[in-house]
Amino acid sequence: MAPRPTPHIAAPSRPSAPSAASARPERPREMLSRQSAERQGRIDRLQQRVQQLQSQKPEGARAQHQQQRLLQSQSRLLEREQRVQQREQHVDERQQMVQQRQREMLSRQTAERQTRIDRLQQRVQQLQSQKPEGARAQRAQERMLQSQNRLLQREQRVQQGDLARQQRLGQAPAATAAAAAAVQAAERGRFAARFREQATAATAQTQAALVARQSGWTPRQAWRHRHPAVFVAWLGPVFWPYAYSDIFDYTFWSYAYEPGYWAYAYDDFVDTVFWGGDSPYSAYASTNPYDYPQAGRGSRARQRASVSPQTLQQLCGTPDKGVTAWPLADIAQAVRPTPEQRALLDELKTAAANAAAVFKDSCAETYAMTPPGRLRTMMNRISATLEAVKIVRPALENFYNSLNDEQQARFNALGPNVGERSPQQQEASADGCGEPKSGLTQFPIQRIEAVLHPAGKQKEALDRLSEATAKGVEDLQKACPNDVPLTPVGRLEAMQHRLEAMLTAAKLVEPALDEFYATLSSEQKARFNTLQQVAGP
Repeated sequence: MAPRPTPHIAAPSRPSAPSAASARPERPREMLSRQSAERQGRIDRLQQRVQQLQSQKPEGARAQHQQQRLLQSQSRLLEREQRVQQREQHVDERQQMVQQRQREMLSRQTAERQTRIDRLQQRVQQLQSQKPEGARAQRAQERMLQSQNRLLQREQRVQQGDLARQQRLGQAPAATAAAAAAVQAAERGRFAARFREQATAATAQTQAALVARQSGWTPRQAWRHRHPAVFVAWLGPVFWPYAYSDIFDYTFWSYAYEPGYWAYAYDDFVDTVFWGGDSPYSAYASTNPYDYPQAGRGSRARQRASVSPQTLQQLCGTPDKGVTAWPLADIAQAVRPTPEQRALLDELKTAAANAAAVFKDSCAETYAMTPPGRLRTMMNRISATLEAVKIVRPALENFYNSLNDEQQARFNALGPNVGERSPQQQEASADGCGEPKSGLTQFPIQRIEAVLHPAGKQKEALDRLSEATAKGVEDLQKACPNDVPLTPVGRLEAMQHRLEAMLTAAKLVEPALDEFYATLSSEQKARFNTLQQVAGP
């Protein structure tokens, strides 16, 4: 897909295209600032008028009398405007003092709340690691775990509200040209940049991919709407929720997926470490320019798709059932296997069931709210996916290689009806894979510096995190999708290489991230945990 275009700022001569500022109510501080600027303009004009009158030397008593009256009138207006200006300045100073006290109070509350969150997270982890004996003890542990999770989620929700209030209290003026340029640079330096550049407007395909993404649709749900499947990074607390079905579906029906599937997967993988659920600079962001992050406004985080406990249970406990099941019956009907081939297909079916089993322990039950926690959640899921690929690949190779040319052609013709198979859907160019990925590496580090203000050992640890992130992205670039292999076996092999690259990158970043996070104060951790909400451009 092609994500949202760069936001357009309308020129004053085109009132039909409103600016972002006019699209929202004016804030009190903005109104006061505008009024102060207008008043200062009037004061300047009155001062010039008074000086002009004072410099004039009219002839005759009548002319002098008129000049004197006009000078007195202009001086009174000037004094009145200056008195009002002084009162406004006094009000503004008092507001700033009040806001400063509010910021200090919120900062203390946030630090105290982060301490409570840290203790609750430790308690949850301890409970999850325990293995009580007996049904009664297990029920007691489960009740305690649910209670602690509720407390944790409540504290996290309140903390997010406090951080949002801090952001509002510390808002800056409207976006500058430099800030806008920084946002554009962050968007360009990504694996999926070329897919964004291919669409300068919100095309139907762009909107379709955005809907599929935000809705958290399974591949089959997208296909039922005649949309290509997209990479869904999160469904509830689960990273890459449809990894099991994607192993098979992408392997054989790559044309039924959005062309930039793997490019977006790489971007999301790196984004999640720093930004949480959705990067404010994500290539899948809304095509509405007013949804773009702007200085002083923060970013409008998109909500993760809602998910029911039953859906999570299916994804995690029985991924080979229901909406994610592999269509082995369709394959058998299409290729009409011989008895020998039927036996190999049964082996593939067994391998698929074994692959499903490795996913059962890779689903998180609660959101990982910290960057180190998110990274480990992703590593756990990618490891399970990689293990599943290694289980399936030998059986798939044996079955596919046993087919004759006609059977392979019928096999390849299977798949969902998602419209024309365009050349772009059949081939993924490597354009841009080798270019610097500053949007994934430099930009988040710059935002961390701007928000956390690390110093001393913290800055040294952040430098090491920056180096590790850059090295990890280099490894991803080596496995960057050059093209789509022509055979299912080749596509599964490519998937294995890409998963290995993601896991290698994660293992490079993990120790550096842990080291940096450990140096932070409770206040800094709270800001890092929700960097997206406090890091306007």
